[in-house]
Amino acid sequence: MAQKGKIFVVGFGPGDFKHITTRAVEALQQSDFIIGYKTYVELIQDLVTAKSIVSTGMTEEVSRAQEAVRQAEAGNIVSVISSGDSGVYGMAGLVYEVLIELGWTEATGVEVEIVPGISAINSCASLLGAPIMHDSCTISLSDHLTPWNLIAKRVEAAAMADFVIALYNPKSGRRTRQIVEAQRILLEYRSPDTPVGLVKSAYRDRQEVTMTTLAEMLEHDIGMLTTVVIGNSSTFFYDNKMITPRGYQRKYTLGEEKQPLRPHQRLKEENEPWAMNQETGTARADFAADPNAGRSKPSIAITPVSTPKRSSLEMAATALAMVKGTSAGHVTPKLVQQKIESIFELAVSPGVANKFFTPQQMTALAQVVGEQGTMEYTPDHQIHLKIPTSKPDEITAKLREVGFLLAPIGDVLSLKACDFCYGEKADSIPYAEEIQAKLGGLALPKTLNIGFNGCGMACYRAVFDDIGIVYRKSKFDVFIGAKPVGRTAHAAQPVVEGLEPEQLMPLVTNIIEEYKANAHPNERLFKYFKRVKKILHFTYQDMSSKIKVEPAPCGD
Repeated sequence: MAQKGKIFVVGFGPGDFKHITTRAVEALQQSDFIIGYKTYVELIQDLVTAKSIVSTGMTEEVSRAQEAVRQAEAGNIVSVISSGDSGVYGMAGLVYEVLIELGWTEATGVEVEIVPGISAINSCASLLGAPIMHDSCTISLSDHLTPWNLIAKRVEAAAMADFVIALYNPKSGRRTRQIVEAQRILLEYRSPDTPVGLVKSAYRDRQEVTMTTLAEMLEHDIGMLTTVVIGNSSTFFYDNKMITPRGYQRKYTLGEEKQPLRPHQRLKEENEPWAMNQETGTARADFAADPNAGRSKPSIAITPVSTPKRSSLEMAATALAMVKGTSAGHVTPKLVQQKIESIFELAVSPGVANKFFTPQQMTALAQVVGEQGTMEYTPDHQIHLKIPTSKPDEITAKLREVGFLLAPIGDVLSLKACDFCYGEKADSIPYAEEIQAKLGGLALPKTLNIGFNGCGMACYRAVFDDIGIVYRKSKFDVFIGAKPVGRTAHAAQPVVEGLEPEQLMPLVTNIIEEYKANAHPNERLFKYFKRVKKILHFTYQDMSSKIKVEPAPCGD
């Protein structure tokens, strides 16, 4: 009987060795495979003795979970790593989701152990002082998987309830407005002077800690590696520390040698007038209405008025209406249920060589995308469509009817051909169309682009794609392994010159088949070529720049 593998889902905390738990170290050292985001792998690489390390880029969490399950089912011990705690915006949930899809049960499937770590809210709080001493929440501002409208509602709800708030993923190169909108919402319910702490790369070499206010926080550097901690209405600064009292009502006096009340006395109702009465289930209205009630003497005498008993929802609506200067109206409780929507994604283009859209095609695009979908033009000469629909067959039928070439989106093979000088150099078009027909859309470990140029000018930069094909003197030159993006981008390695046309399709197919069979998940072709040193009979040559270039990690 085959040995069962095991999956550790390890949270290693902020990244400093002193803050990694003993159990996390044990799990890492017991593992045959370590799987994680490449930046996290680098942070713990000195602790690892695994025979194989699979590191992938950002937003590739699902493939990491799938690879972990695959290796565990093959009998290996695998650690899937997350910074902070793996159960807080980490990999724990995704691993379980992948297992559930495969029919996993705890009794019969591979063993799973979640190894907890110090989450960012805790590690960042320790550097700021003591800001998380009362009720708090974490909210991710990334709308990659969660609709922004839902995130905004959560920010508003947390602001109204006076939570201390930790904002994760506050800003990135593409997402710059979310933190601005969050600040705007918070300023509707919080003082501009509310203390805010900004912590970047907690307990790492490039750690930065900034104390600021809600009004001024956007004047400072905020990025993907920053955690934003926003105080509640009682949080204050003292000696460069951000401190939140344990309660809105002070139950003891600092500086006194003895507690003013003994524990059994403090629990009496007369000494905690804000607490819920355990017999009636109610609390005194003068404390329930205002979290700061009783902390200062009112300047105007208030006479209690007997009013009909109302629900907490109605009272909250009345209070909000008073703040906004509007009428409350009747409040009807509603079931909060986020709609689950199916989004159909695909790529369209006029054809392999054709770069011209017809009016009928543009009209069809507008009709199928509608008001709720999106269209995005890409450098690959395709338009990416994202359409809310439960009837994808109807969408594809309409698009094919007007002559669109359709392709899937994701980790698939894509062909990007030139326009063959508007069709004047058409001799090689049939070969490009054959590659598209036989290999286009093929699922691969990572997106793979084939660049195809119809003459030796290679004006569409085929040599900067994963596989470059250039038609020259009635034959083909083939290039493999370009690094297409980044500050260290480089052209592909020339491997064949003067290839006979009938040999092109078999050669490209063999290269693709080897890559598909042997590459790691999310491993680009150039990385695979560099790792294995040989594809078919072609030996790897280093085409990268020999001038040292400082790396620019995502988020800087």
